[in-house]
Amino acid sequence: MAIREGLLAEYDHEMGTTRKLLERLGSANLGWKPHERSMSLGGLATHLGTILQWGGAILNETSFDLATAGPNVQEKTSHAEILAAFDASTTQTRGWLDKSDAELAAPWTLKRGGHEVFTMPRVAVFRSFVLYHMVHHRGQLSVYLRLNGIPVPAIYGPSADEG
Repeated sequence: MAIREGLLAEYDHEMGTTRKLLERLGSANLGWKPHERSMSLGGLATHLGTILQWGGAILNETSFDLATAGPNVQEKTSHAEILAAFDASTTQTRGWLDKSDAELAAPWTLKRGGHEVFTMPRVAVFRSFVLYHMVHHRGQLSVYLRLNGIPVPAIYGPSADEG
């Protein structure tokens, strides 16, 4: 299997699973936090949609300097806004994945203030900074759902709420 086809299959699966969790938010209290230093429920859900924006820098550029990063995206205030932003980002990022295997295997560099932090193949950076980052925060979201009495959907197998 080519790099591109494998990455697209993984991307589609993970985005579908993430959307299932976001759909569960419904009319949940988006301002709820499990701890004062934690992101709010709405902030975490918003972050899940904005992580995808890293795909543009990773897939369309040869490097990114953290010193040039813009401010964090403002937290969405409604379930509809969260889903719309996630869907738009998912579609846009999937389009950016239309690369050859050679382009996906090309080196990509993360910098901070002009100093190289690391260089890895673009596909590895995309998996780490986008897919695995999303899986991490999706795990947090599943805990937020549980703590709010919202049934957690099956993710990689059955959940306590869905067999």
